[in-house]
Amino acid sequence: MNKYIATFHSHFGAMSYFKALKKQGVAAAKIMPVPRKVSSSCGSCVSYEHNAPIDMDDCELDAIYQDSAEGLVCVLSTLF
Repeated sequence: MNKYIATFHSHFGAMSYFKALKKQGVAAAKIMPVPRKVSSSCGSCVSYEHNAPIDMDDCELDAIYQDSAEGLVCVLSTLF
């Protein structure tokens, strides 16, 4: 399992994503403040563990970062 941090444009998006992960059975998901190394519009992020990053269209997703040996690495961004 890999550890991911998803950032959002709004707190509502973070809450929606968190609830959707719980419905999918991702038990280790939690809402937390965005780490200082990562910028975010709303200041809230969702941390979770999964085999791959989980992209959802309706959650105002900003980016997903993987926590690796090199630190937080962006693996998905809506800015591309």
